[in-house]
Amino acid sequence: MKPTIKDVAKKANVSISTVSRVINKRGYVHEDTRLLIEKSIKDLGFVPNQLARSLTNRSSKIIAVIVPHIGPYFYGELLESIESQAQANGYKIMFFNVQDDPERELEYIRFFEQYNIEGIIVASNFQNMSKLDEIKVPIITIDHILDENIPSITADSVTAGELAAKKLIEGGSKHLAVFRGPSFLMTTIERTLGFNKVLKKHNLHADVFDFDLVNPDAKLIEQVLSANPHIDGIFAYSDTMALVISSILQRLGRRVPEDVQIIGYDNTPFVEWIHPPLTTISQPINLLGKQAFINLTRLIRGDELSTLHEVMNVELVERKSTR
Repeated sequence: MKPTIKDVAKKANVSISTVSRVINKRGYVHEDTRLLIEKSIKDLGFVPNQLARSLTNRSSKIIAVIVPHIGPYFYGELLESIESQAQANGYKIMFFNVQDDPERELEYIRFFEQYNIEGIIVASNFQNMSKLDEIKVPIITIDHILDENIPSITADSVTAGELAAKKLIEGGSKHLAVFRGPSFLMTTIERTLGFNKVLKKHNLHADVFDFDLVNPDAKLIEQVLSANPHIDGIFAYSDTMALVISSILQRLGRRVPEDVQIIGYDNTPFVEWIHPPLTTISQPINLLGKQAFINLTRLIRGDELSTLHEVMNVELVERKSTR
């Protein structure tokens, strides 16, 4: 059975409140008494409850990170980068998988209020933003702008769409298609905007198909590709979807990139090992996470951010799925 604060008080022959003052470094305690309590804590192996301490100190050193799901590579690397930066600065993170469920969001909001979360990083399309804002702690969003007044950090999705369109056109594609995620997402809208901007300059048009980015429907993708044999250039909004498309095209007897060029998104580690290696858009996931944490801690300290909505550069990584 784990020792409690009562056990420490009994061993040191002091009150629980005196032990609490030593643990929380608040109020006066005689030096001899403090040393005795610290020795008792060490002898018993007592570990103070950080959450309980935070209610007294008003400083939990805990940051909440909200994600819509855990599946894709993007969120795994994002969480690792935030956690790494947090650890280097004496913070802990608690991550919450809301699964795009408004009721689940409300449950977590109640949790945040109870446990004195110091700041929140939102990397989902949070649907209860007004209620989240009522908690009155600093908030920053990643890859979303949920409110013009809430700071954000995003990758340059418009430029990403432009880079993909230019590469496909340079490779000779004239019958283009976009295989993207949900149309309500800001990243989806902006990538499509950039892609179409370039196409308009060349008097070209792209067919647009919406899919689930996490678990793309392979059967439906095959039906789309079979029904549209004229497509010769595809921009997929995730590497996972691009991999599914490449596999289906080859099964249909269409060569990549000779018959159809493909560009993915995220530059996940596996894409250079598939056949053919995938050309893709790389966004700075690690930097997005680290900078989000840095900006959040600035807000916690009461500092102003020089830029409310920060945009990070993306780049095209050319491999063998384009000409």
